Formats: sequence, structure tokens, C-alpha cells
Amino acid sequence: MNQILTLVVITKNAAKCLENCLKSADWIENKIVVDSGSSDNTVDIAKRAGANVIHQEWLGFGPQKQFAVMQAPTDWVLCLDADEFLSQELSQSLKSLFEQNELLDAYKFPRSNKFLGRFLKRGEGYPDWSLRLFNKTKARWSDDLVHEKVVAIGSGPLKVGKLSGDLMHESGESISHYIEKQNRYTDIQAQLMIEKGVKVTGSRLIFSPFMRFVKFYFIKRGFLDGLPGFVHIAIGCFAAFLKYLKVISNR
Repeated sequence: MNQILTLVVITKNAAKCLENCLKSADWIENKIVVDSGSSDNTVDIAKRAGANVIHQEWLGFGPQKQFAVMQAPTDWVLCLDADEFLSQELSQSLKSLFEQNELLDAYKFPRSNKFLGRFLKRGEGYPDWSLRLFNKTKARWSDDLVHEKVVAIGSGPLKVGKLSGDLMHESGESISHYIEKQNRYTDIQAQLMIEKGVKVTGSRLIFSPFMRFVKFYFIKRGFLDGLPGFVHIAIGCFAAFLKYLKVISNR
């Protein structure tokens, strides 16, 4: 698969998780790791795994990932974060895909996020469809500094397929950090709503988070993920409450 596909990863101080990421895709010969100044042994781990390590000062998530993609020697790129790894089923799906003669422009697959020590399989955190495999002549990363996404090159829409098997997201962040991140995200979301002139009523402030809980905990069976599933959904509902509250408080 040397002439077909390149694994692309951006890093900074990712020594705790990078080895697992690269090992899960060791069947991909071309590996590009773009590092933005790690002070741990991230670079050594990447080199031992056979990756071509390139230094690039931080540009923001979208631009950094696109820079990394452009270093790939192949048209097809698989973009992973350092704290993600391929499940065996997803690895097999990827291998089988490139045995086909006809390929679409890009492919997405479900991502299973680890929360409180458990990979979530239901509720709000799953399937979390992630588009990470694409032909770089047809698609690219957006220029967004956060919440980056893969977009089409040109005016036409991307032809996107789905693959079976989970992308495993081994997030090691603490609950405190996770909540702090939700607070930052709701600041951004609320500001965007304010700029667009979105009005939020008191009833929406109360009932939207409530209906969100009903949807993800009961209808999408988040309760089957146990306590981690409950906490994950509860924090998501509170984040929705915060977002609307911040809009109302700006009146």
C-alpha cells in the first residue's frame, strides 16, 4: 500500500498515546508526523515507528492538518489524531477498500470516544461519524483554527462513503479539563448565535437541554453505557443550557 495511502498525524507532546496510534496502522508504509515542538519523546517514538517527522510551528488545527496532508507523497491520506487508533475491524475495512477499482472522494467511519474509562457505544458520544480518509486532490482541511473539517476542493460536493469498524478515541483529559473545554466551546457557540441575531427564550433555555437528555439517554439508549454514559450526556445537556444562558445574558 506504499503507493496508495499515507497516514498523517499532527503532534505536540503526544508520547503517552502516539505509539498506540501508529502501531494500529503499522500496515501503512507511508507515515507523516508533523510536530509543533514536543518537549517529550514524541519525535523519537514517531521515528522508531518509521514515520517521516517534519517540524512545523503551530498554525491552528485546520491549517496545521492541511500542511501535514500536503507533505504526503500519495493522493490518499488517512488523518488521525495522536490519541486515536484503528480498531481491527476498521483496519480490515481500510485494507479491503483499496482492493477495489472504483473509489469515492472520501470516507467516514464511526468514532468511539473513551469517557471515564469506558468507550462509549451509544447516546450522545456515538457513532460520532468522522471523515478522515480522503483523496487530497478532491478534498482538504478547512482553514478553521478550531472545529476544523474536511471540505471539497472546488464547487462540487464530495462523494463520501462509509466504512465499518470504529476509530477509537483514547482521550486522557480529566473531568475538570473536559468541563473547562465545554465552557470555552459554549462561549464560541453563544457568540456566533449572538452575531447571527438568534433569539433564545426562557422556554428554550429549559426545555431544549431536557429534550436533549431524553433523546440521548432514553431514545438512543445512552443508559446502556452505564455511569460514563449518564455523565457524558448530563454534561452535554448542561453545556446546551450554558450556551443558551450566555445568549440570554447578552441582551
